[in-house]
Amino acid sequence: MRLFIAIRLSDDMRQALLAAQDALRKRGVRGNYTKPENLHLTLAFIGEYPDADGVLDVLDAVPLRPFELKLEGVGAFGDLWWIGLEKSEALNGYVRALRHALAEAGIPFDGKRFSPHITLLRRADTGGRPMPGLAIPPVGMTVRRAALMRSDRGKDGMIYTEIG
Repeated sequence: MRLFIAIRLSDDMRQALLAAQDALRKRGVRGNYTKPENLHLTLAFIGEYPDADGVLDVLDAVPLRPFELKLEGVGAFGDLWWIGLEKSEALNGYVRALRHALAEAGIPFDGKRFSPHITLLRRADTGGRPMPGLAIPPVGMTVRRAALMRSDRGKDGMIYTEIG
């Protein structure tokens, strides 16, 4: 199973992200846009791992006190374009605790520095024009839980399913 731990987004946040995608499409930006049901914030990418129950045990063991997330800014990692989040010590602290618990349990994960973002599209193509500016509304949500997700390749792209 290909696994990752993520925060699933509120309807309001998802609608703001879909509006940003629509604005990019109207400006002629082509690419592989993230499907609405796949929009999420990844906290830890585990990858191929056979023991979902072990990961769920770690999730249960790491307390998550509710905290706020708010959209802020846009950026890119090469041709992957994203919307960022307002700085949150509560989010960063939870991710540190979660990753520490995964490591203690011997569960492998991608150890890249946590850079909170929500992917809007991959393989962005502007036809040679610079990345257009986007007005991002300061939409927020209260995070109450993290979810273990499974990623499967379907005929129309990736399918993300919550486990447990």
